[in-house]
Amino acid sequence: MEAAILIETRDEATFITLNRPEKANALSGEMADGIKLAINDASEAGSRAVIIHGVGRHFCAGFDFGDFDRLTDGDLALRFIQVEEMLQTVFHAPMPVLALVKGQAVGAGADLAAAAMRVVAAPGTRFQMPGPRFGVVLGTRRLAYRIGNVSTRQIQIENRAIETEEAEKLGLVDAIADPESWDAVIDNFIVEYTRLSATVTAALSDVTRPDTRDADMAALARSVSIPGIKERISAFRKSMTRN
Repeated sequence: MEAAILIETRDEATFITLNRPEKANALSGEMADGIKLAINDASEAGSRAVIIHGVGRHFCAGFDFGDFDRLTDGDLALRFIQVEEMLQTVFHAPMPVLALVKGQAVGAGADLAAAAMRVVAAPGTRFQMPGPRFGVVLGTRRLAYRIGNVSTRQIQIENRAIETEEAEKLGLVDAIADPESWDAVIDNFIVEYTRLSATVTAALSDVTRPDTRDADMAALARSVSIPGIKERISAFRKSMTRN
């Protein structure tokens, strides 16, 4: 069986590929840990840029519920914590991270895109963050860092899908480009975002992004520790199948 996360190094760039197209690249705990490890390994190896993308039609359908029936509240809480740790690692990577997004970017998938330094989306991409509907507060401050507090609050309360053009206006997406042109997008990203030394790039990143890791993890832990998380997710999933 092929790995769910593919890692490739080309010169000074590390490519992280979500490789579960049959599941719309939904994130398992192992995948979240794999992305976190890949970022850390890239940092130790001196990689100057990271590119994250997904195989198939979709970037990432969010949290993997394939084994939902056998999971306990505690199992679900742990998996959300694994995802948050991964998102923090992406957001605080010492090198620039580019997310190439297409199709659906839902839940943790949208959060993964928002954690990248630069986001390029294909036309027709749709972002949605349904976590608050089942009581999970995940990635909210990072989204607010990108698009503002008021827009973040409105979008999450409404559970509203964001199409590509609106995402660009909000600042969630930095540019729109057809996947056929992504090779050129990647080449340009590597050239433009490695002009400064690695030390200066990391220092500049540190002083221009907020470090809310402890607060983010505490907010997530509080939300997933409320009893009945599995029941709430189950009810949400049923409501979505009826719509």
